[in-house]
Amino acid sequence: MLAGRTTERDALIKLLAAARAERGGAVVLRGEVGIGKTALLDELAEAGEGMQLARTTGVEFEMDLPFAGLHQLLLPFLDGIEQLRAPQHGAIDAALGRSSVGPPDLFLVAAAALSLITDAAATRPVLCIVDNAHWLDRPSVDALAFVARRLMADRVAIAFAAIDEEERTAALRGLTELRLGGLSDEALHELLAQSVSQPVDPGVAARIVDGADGNPLALKTLAGELTADELAGISPLRDPLRLSGRLEEVFRAKVKALPNDAQTLLLLAAAEPTGEIVCAAADRLGVAHDPPHIMAVSRFVTYQPTIQFHSSPVRSAVYWGATEAERRQAHQALADACDPVRDEDLRAWHLAAARMAPDEETAALLERSADRARRRGGWSAAAAFLERSAALTPAHPVRVGRLLAAADARLLAGDARAAQALLRRSEPMPDDLARRAQIRRLEGMIQFAFGDPASASRLLIEAAEILRPTDPRAAGEALMEAFNAAHLAGSFANGSGVGVCLRLAGAIAPVGSKSRVAEQLLAGLAALEANGDAVGVPRLRDALAGLLAEDPLGEESSRSLPVGWMVAPELYDDQTWQEITARWARNARNSGSITALAVGLGRYPYFEVLAGRFAAARRGFDEARELATAAGGPTGVEAYTASEITLLAWLGLEDDTRAAARQQIRALTSLGRGTGIRMIQLGIAVLELGLRNYDEALRAAVKAHGDDPLLHLNAAPELIEAAVRCGEREVAERVVAGLQSRADACGTDWARGVSLRSQALLADDDRAEELYEAALSHLERCLIVPQFGRAHLLYGEWLRRRRRRRDARQQLRAAYEIFDALGAGAFAERARVELQATGEHISRRTEATADELTAREEQIVRLASEGATNQEIAAQLFISSATVAYHLKKAFRKLEVTNRASLARTLAERGAGLRGLSEEGAAGPLLAAAGAQTDALSSVD
Repeated sequence: MLAGRTTERDALIKLLAAARAERGGAVVLRGEVGIGKTALLDELAEAGEGMQLARTTGVEFEMDLPFAGLHQLLLPFLDGIEQLRAPQHGAIDAALGRSSVGPPDLFLVAAAALSLITDAAATRPVLCIVDNAHWLDRPSVDALAFVARRLMADRVAIAFAAIDEEERTAALRGLTELRLGGLSDEALHELLAQSVSQPVDPGVAARIVDGADGNPLALKTLAGELTADELAGISPLRDPLRLSGRLEEVFRAKVKALPNDAQTLLLLAAAEPTGEIVCAAADRLGVAHDPPHIMAVSRFVTYQPTIQFHSSPVRSAVYWGATEAERRQAHQALADACDPVRDEDLRAWHLAAARMAPDEETAALLERSADRARRRGGWSAAAAFLERSAALTPAHPVRVGRLLAAADARLLAGDARAAQALLRRSEPMPDDLARRAQIRRLEGMIQFAFGDPASASRLLIEAAEILRPTDPRAAGEALMEAFNAAHLAGSFANGSGVGVCLRLAGAIAPVGSKSRVAEQLLAGLAALEANGDAVGVPRLRDALAGLLAEDPLGEESSRSLPVGWMVAPELYDDQTWQEITARWARNARNSGSITALAVGLGRYPYFEVLAGRFAAARRGFDEARELATAAGGPTGVEAYTASEITLLAWLGLEDDTRAAARQQIRALTSLGRGTGIRMIQLGIAVLELGLRNYDEALRAAVKAHGDDPLLHLNAAPELIEAAVRCGEREVAERVVAGLQSRADACGTDWARGVSLRSQALLADDDRAEELYEAALSHLERCLIVPQFGRAHLLYGEWLRRRRRRRDARQQLRAAYEIFDALGAGAFAERARVELQATGEHISRRTEATADELTAREEQIVRLASEGATNQEIAAQLFISSATVAYHLKKAFRKLEVTNRASLARTLAERGAGLRGLSEEGAAGPLLAAAGAQTDALSSVD
């Protein structure tokens, strides 16, 4: 039993007990080297008797081999791969090198790992132990952190061990942590008595305990170095004993005391932890590895299942304690022992480590290994191969190209700082414009990764301008990246904003019908800015049609969807916007990519907000945020916080909206993200209009609308209404003219409806009624239901002010019923007050919430009602089948159903309760139709 670790041991036993009781969880042991993390894990493994044990240990020299740690952990569960759904099956096969399909999405691999582990736990509880997590390859850490966060109703326990404050294990932050400090003197004396087979003189024991400084490994090392006479106090002790961080020096001294052959054998094992190759390499060096020599090194390593050092400091001491010549000799022997075909990448790695002078042949082998790593999604490994390749490359231009490729791989691996360091070493020849453009592009993408979209757009525009004369296609790609950065930066982009991107896009003419959709969209926006609606809108409509005709799962679609998603609402094309949004969410779910899903679900709820499906929007926000948390970072969060504020505004939650808006505007200002601030201002304008605070609404709407001739975020209707109410007729007339021009070019019901409604606000009495009626006829056919409600409201207010109370009541009642059914609290109250002014009393509706489902329960129930199995639901939502069953059980109890067959009917009844307006109400048929058209978005398969 471990000395002095009662609290930590009790916590680990509770972890096992919870896993056995179907309450899965994870814990991270953190502490300095030698503090006792591995010993606690060993004791945990013993306590997990009867559970399925899976274990992996990070190895310093394998840190750049993708999924190596995950592979080792999953070995006991690989028989279950054939039962996985196709996307997960393919991803895990590619990640583990079982197929060449790829590159796999990291989180799809993580989802497959979750399925393998939790499926195995259905038969017997599982204990996963991950030691030296700080030395695991980054994809394995990220995948295992994802698995740990998704455990709920699963018979799985995961225990990690890592050193303190190690950035490579940042993905583990947020999991339950046990921090191991130094042991007390009392515990160290107890440990010393357990570690030494003879009585220890009290004075000597005190010296050892003092020298260990609370570190149990240091104590064992110091005690192990003393002779029997020294321990008994017969012989004097060396001075000083105190280690003070010199553990590695102690280990080096111990290794140097071994015979030469034993030292070489240990060095081979430290350089390559594959027993078979180590022995073969030893044969090539003429080093004996028979039982006597194995006995000599057995105090440092075990041989089953592969060579494993007892502690990481020992391995480090062995490797770095050797001379550079000795290390190169060991790597050459290991390379010679590799099979040239089966172990091609490993052989290249060892050959590189054995070389001191430039060697193009070895550099080319490493470059080919990098290509294979990229196909497996191993960007860190690809970068490591390319960095070594560049170091061995004799020719300057080729070396620069490999360094830039390594920087690109580091960036894709999520290590922007390492990419930046590689760029600083990549100085091209003065006349090499292509390389200079590549450097500018990478600098831009690095700045984007650092959270500086304004600088990113400037650098990416420079790259596009350099490339434009010689490589229009590459220039278009850089320009697309610049546009995305500039759009995010908004007004913070200054001289490198959206307008600059579009003017450059106009100069890079698409090449005939074979031009890519993303480039056509940019060219259309450029035409819109330069030539107005009559020219730009048709080009954009054609580009959107091309987007919808693309292969939805193809690479080009992933490039064009984000721009198409921005363009469709600018054309007031609700149908196309709905289709793009649904495709984004559907593709993300079908591909299983949590990264894509978190971003897609950051866009999908905003459409739902504007369509008036506030409950569905909230579910989308909740799922996107939950996925971002599960991924161990803020994936996609920035993209939808402004959208959430818009939802709060439509719900009429005044205090929440104002508080969230203040907080997010401060945050987005510090990040230099102007478009998010404009979206928040639009939400504020909506809130103030609902509250009838027209001056405040006008100020916010002006900020939201902006001065550019495009990308107005559909703020024109809010700006016009606020300006009219504030007596700013000239402002309203100017914006109405722009909106009318856009509506005439677009021709959609949404565009015509809001344009006619806005014109009615400025029209005289002879024409206003005709315009309101026309607006209603268009908006009734539109998916953007709240705008239909606002048309009824404005028409009713106009009628009441002309003392036509009976007609006013009909319009205001329809407006109230729409807003009340949607949950648009402020606008519902505005309509209710207007109705009371006509002499009609109306009370608020209330709904019982005792049986309210959580967002997760609602997702699972909807998918189950459509016939999805637990396994299929688990794959779509990145959870385990056991967690699906847990939530279904709770939902069945709330809904008072006992089987899946009853779910569809029950959900339909609940939906009718939310949308169920009387047939006499003007909104009833509309909401039913809109709900039928958009239901797919909240339960996309």
